[in-house]
Amino acid sequence: MKQLPVVFRRELASYFATPLAYVFIVIFLVLSGVFTFYLGEFFERGQADLAPFFNFHPWLYLFLVPALAMRLWAEERKSGTIELLMTLPITRADAVGGKFLAAWVFAGIALLLTFPMVLTVNYLGEPDNGAILTGYIGSWLLAGAYLAIGSCLSALTRNQVIAFILTVCVCFLFVASGFPLVLDAFSGWAPQTLVDAVAALSFLTRFDAISKGVLDLRDLLYFASLILAWLTATAVAIDLKKAD
Repeated sequence: MKQLPVVFRRELASYFATPLAYVFIVIFLVLSGVFTFYLGEFFERGQADLAPFFNFHPWLYLFLVPALAMRLWAEERKSGTIELLMTLPITRADAVGGKFLAAWVFAGIALLLTFPMVLTVNYLGEPDNGAILTGYIGSWLLAGAYLAIGSCLSALTRNQVIAFILTVCVCFLFVASGFPLVLDAFSGWAPQTLVDAVAALSFLTRFDAISKGVLDLRDLLYFASLILAWLTATAVAIDLKKAD
């Protein structure tokens, strides 16, 4: 994977070469503020923490991250530059990993720009900054999971709108698998082990634990393995489409 840094730098620079990056960051920051201070009733709660900020991230990412991921491969396929990219002296892992990491780092930059939230809560009280740090780590891992899924689905089509819709639907399934309504539907006929397995797939279950300051190795391995699995699927999808 010697050429991965080259692909990474090229892709990351491409985000800031267009207004897309700035539009995405502005929308993310504005919505984060609205969800935290208005819908999350930050001041009304009277607690010095960022729970209202992190609680909305799975839903905020459900639409913003697929919009970021839909261009990863669909745009390359539509413009025909994917054939040129594949003829360069880089491996499939370099291309997939480099493009994913660039999008993930860009999402991380947008997340870091919410640092005024941390300054605000520290000014108003004495929060548990360790829990806030783990919340940021969990949020970044969550964004990576959404991006990995979006990368795979983007590789399956040349239409960015279709890639966006498919990514939203699949990510929603991962989020909704932890809902009591879904679990109740399984518990009526399925064994408890299957119900627990479905609940364990939920982004909400994993992210909620991390955002509350519980950095469990099992949750970290969950996100790492899910990202790796979907990136592997991305490479397979690229090969299949190339064969077509």
